[in-house]
Amino acid sequence: QARAQLDDILQRLATLTPREREVLAHVVSGQLNKQIAGDLGTVEKTIKFHRGNLMRKMGARSVADLVRLAERAGVGRAAVPH
Repeated sequence: QARAQLDDILQRLATLTPREREVLAHVVSGQLNKQIAGDLGTVEKTIKFHRGNLMRKMGARSVADLVRLAERAGVGRAAVPH
């Protein structure tokens, strides 16, 4: 059962665009939208758009849900250097 859940999370992760994966790594590291926008050289509105898409695609209802899913899939806090 645990393997099936992990496979499901990995399948959802595979639906993310490269930019959404970048935003995910920053969110998991605890950054705010404004900080992510600065790091990625874009505006906060664009980050909100990507973040909304990745929350929907991952089936996360909250940032805490998203972090749990990401960490189970191996997208940890070390993904983004500060």
